[in-house]
Amino acid sequence: MLNASNSKFQDPKTPPDVEIHFEARKPITDPTLGIPVNISKIGTPQHRLVTIGDSLTHGFQSGAIFNTHLSYPAIIAKEMGWKELRYPVYLGPQGGLPLNLEYLACHLHSKFGDKINWLNGLAAILSIRQYLDTLEEYWERGQGSVYNHVGKINHNLAVYGWDLRNILSRNADICLDVITKNSPKNDFWRQIIEHHNERAALVVLNTARDSNGKALTPVQAAAALGNEGDPEGIETLIVMIGANNALGSILTFNVSWSDHNYDDMSVNDKYTVWRPTHFKAEFDLLVQEIKQIRARHVIVATVPHITIVPFARGVGGKARSQSRYFPYYTLPWIQDKDFNPNKHPHITENEARAIDCAVDQYNSTIVEAVRQARLEGRDWYLLELCGLLDRLASRRYIEDPSARPNWWDEVGGEYQLAPELKAISPALTSSLLRTEPGKGRTQGGLFSLDGIHPTTVGYGIMAQEIIKIMQLAGVKFYEEDGQTIREGKVRVNWQHLVAQDSLISQTPCNIDSMWAFVGDIDKYFNLFSRMLKRNY
Repeated sequence: MLNASNSKFQDPKTPPDVEIHFEARKPITDPTLGIPVNISKIGTPQHRLVTIGDSLTHGFQSGAIFNTHLSYPAIIAKEMGWKELRYPVYLGPQGGLPLNLEYLACHLHSKFGDKINWLNGLAAILSIRQYLDTLEEYWERGQGSVYNHVGKINHNLAVYGWDLRNILSRNADICLDVITKNSPKNDFWRQIIEHHNERAALVVLNTARDSNGKALTPVQAAAALGNEGDPEGIETLIVMIGANNALGSILTFNVSWSDHNYDDMSVNDKYTVWRPTHFKAEFDLLVQEIKQIRARHVIVATVPHITIVPFARGVGGKARSQSRYFPYYTLPWIQDKDFNPNKHPHITENEARAIDCAVDQYNSTIVEAVRQARLEGRDWYLLELCGLLDRLASRRYIEDPSARPNWWDEVGGEYQLAPELKAISPALTSSLLRTEPGKGRTQGGLFSLDGIHPTTVGYGIMAQEIIKIMQLAGVKFYEEDGQTIREGKVRVNWQHLVAQDSLISQTPCNIDSMWAFVGDIDKYFNLFSRMLKRNY
């Protein structure tokens, strides 16, 4: 922990329970934490895979939820030869909700070609307005506003944007109540799908009800699935939650630490990053509920350092040798030469460090929960998601060897992609996806167009790491027939995933042009910067 002489590294607004360190927490490489557990494996659980989480588990991509058949739970289920996985499906126009940036880019390309500029800019804005109007009409008043409440509980119980408290307390009836009490407004310019999160959540949870029709939270829904078997109804339960307890800080570029009523969903939206003590209090409650779920194996993921995602673009050049931080982080379309800290939304180097250090403490809480569960004889495992993304962090570590932590080589150094992914040119990286007219993708490829969520191959990497843990736990994987056991190490079908990943195999060539146009408008009018902050 830094002492008073190093106070220059600490933002003055940082709460006292945040321990500021110069170096990131060392990832844990042993999912068992070195604690052996022996469990009986009697019978075959009815539900081979159940997941609880947020956008990373839901399958969010390029600003929208749409490719749920390519979420990491779906990728894993395919490799298991298990065709019964139930997940939410979003069949609306223009690629899901709230706004699919990839589909929008393709729409603009079909009308304006590779370049959007001041000559066709007004026409492009009007075209976008019409595009958004179609989306809004479908989800607010059309077929997308009808929610099925009859059917079986989904196995993928994740909802994008949800944090620990939401997973513990929110259900379909609460979401439906929000929608019915707030009639959508048809604003001519502000064509944003109102309460899109609640609408997406209803597709996930409206069938999650008990025998009396009472709506269940995701944790309660998982417990209900666990009860459908003896002794366990679930073979593997994956819990990946907590990123949204810090993500708001970079979505709004406003660091607002949690305070009173942090556990009250009616007021806590004003907080963008949870203090470690508050996170621990919430996570401890979640652990209590998870322990009541009848699951044979439980995999719990650490929280990523949300400041490494390319949506938060470091500007100004790193101020010191060996520093992992840039002086400022701002919107991805704002270039160094245009950035003005008095005008553009941003967080500072010390704010970024404080957020990351808080996340390190979140992860210490998660590690301790897994440790205690294993000491109790429970077959819980740690998925080091934070360490995985750190080892893929292009601008933070890979392009700047001097900034690498002391533990870098001990944990394997830069994450090694599968040979099929290494063969792709240009190389896949965690940088913001960029393109050139006539050339397609020129950089990036692991993060989708929103700069926060993975591409399909990015989700495949997550799936591969989880499969390793599942095999360590003794979970059997089968061929497509569901009968023939797969021997040896199970590898994701990368050839299939690359073909399914349209951002890799069919990259829209107008991405840079689209961001440059947005950046030019922001440069003079600060329009999109203000809009983003209002819509969080």
